[in-house]
Amino acid sequence: MKYFNNVLKNDLFKYLIAGILTTIFYFLTRKLIFSLSHHVITSTIFANGLAILAAFALNDIWVFAQERKGWLARLIKFFIARLSSMGIDVFLSFFLVDKFPEIIGQFVNHNIDTVDSIVALIGQVLIVITNYVISKFLIFKK
Repeated sequence: MKYFNNVLKNDLFKYLIAGILTTIFYFLTRKLIFSLSHHVITSTIFANGLAILAAFALNDIWVFAQERKGWLARLIKFFIARLSSMGIDVFLSFFLVDKFPEIIGQFVNHNIDTVDSIVALIGQVLIVITNYVISKFLIFKK
């Protein structure tokens, strides 16, 4: 039981849970916007913006348990750091969904919705790893 309690208090474990929740939120938001608009860049940018705000709240309050003081400065740093992540996501979406969907499409009967889903998932894995390092060492310092 002590081991289980230690795991639940571990920043990395909490970050992974927050990352999974944020990724699910991002993915559902992106799919909804993409299904309505079929504009991959629009859906990617809006879903990222909303996910950045959700991720900040989870990280600031729960994962890294920051004081309320200084939250605006942390939000600004967090948002700037996450813009680079969004850049990765937008680039992958533009390159693999808009310009060269056949790279992944050849494996999924050229279904553009499935291609978009796969690209979104690949992007989120890369982003979660990158963002943990940035958050842990540059933004949410104890």
